Amino acid sequence: MLRDWRPREPVYCIHPHVYRKTVRTFLRGFPGRVLYAVKANDDPDVVQILHRSGVEHFDCASLAEVALVRRLCPEATCYLMVPVTPRGDAGTAQRDYGVRHFMVDHPDRLDSLGSEIDYGGCVVFARMAVSHASAMMDLSSKFGAPPGEIPRLLTLIRERGAEPALAFNVGSLVTQPEAYRHGIETAAGILSSQPFQVRLVDIGGGFPKAYPGFPVPPMADYFEALTESARALPMAPGGELMAEPGRALAAPGLSAVVEVLLRKDDRLYINDGMYGIFWELRFKAHMRFAARAYRGGELLKGALAPFRLYGPTCDASDVLPGEVELPTGVRAGDHLEFGQIGAYSLSGRTRFNGLYSERIVHITSPDEQPPG
Repeated sequence: MLRDWRPREPVYCIHPHVYRKTVRTFLRGFPGRVLYAVKANDDPDVVQILHRSGVEHFDCASLAEVALVRRLCPEATCYLMVPVTPRGDAGTAQRDYGVRHFMVDHPDRLDSLGSEIDYGGCVVFARMAVSHASAMMDLSSKFGAPPGEIPRLLTLIRERGAEPALAFNVGSLVTQPEAYRHGIETAAGILSSQPFQVRLVDIGGGFPKAYPGFPVPPMADYFEALTESARALPMAPGGELMAEPGRALAAPGLSAVVEVLLRKDDRLYINDGMYGIFWELRFKAHMRFAARAYRGGELLKGALAPFRLYGPTCDASDVLPGEVELPTGVRAGDHLEFGQIGAYSLSGRTRFNGLYSERIVHITSPDEQPPG
């Protein structure tokens, strides 16, 4: 691709074989139902590859995501798993797209939701606020009812004629399996006091990926912790654990190729940045992606040195955090490839300064592995 095109704009490379392997591993390891969190990467090709690889359920955070999945994967099941939606969206999701799984975290929401949907035949999840210090972002600061309010919320859902279920999310980029044990133990304590049992418990997402300088335990450790702790959940017969992985499925199979525009000593100016594919680096978490350099389409080798990377916009804050190890001889005209960049990258790009690339390609050779 580099030899034939020598591209001037950023190119985003989908590696289908990596996605297929990633999905197989997660489906085999997780002890329950897997919902892909579409917000992590809503590129149509990525969504279809994940579906063809075995993902049958999709966690959607908006009506637009529901419509996207239903168009691309007509046989898939969509879940509108956000406690607050614009007026009319839940009704449209049920009426036009057959959605029957919804979420609330406050009793008042049951009134507005009930004015849009028919509760009969629906599953409504009560989202519980629970967090853990090992997560890089607390997702219960915005959504989730306190644990003490969940029994009443579950009862109200049941009284409305829907099937009650329980959901929580211990955070984003969870760096310790113990976080899921904590969430499940909290859920088990609540469910054990209920006069009725629920069939579904959704533990949310947060499954991490390792990045340079940001090690995390292997995914097998998370699966083991979940399998063990889920045994304590007092669920109804046929009960099932659910999860909403986004990063864990989306990150590995995409790489980004950018061009070096200028070198100033140990500073490299590149044609993508914090308003583009790297926007996630603004948040507290990992500081860089695995990277390698190319010249004329050939891998650039040699001694390594740390470089600071600057994006192409006029904004002085458009600088990537941390430093990236690259060959000392890297120069303008060379290309850099960043791996493990499939999550929260394509879906968050902006058109700031008019800089935006839509060049997405498939790297079909299984011998071509992205950096990681």
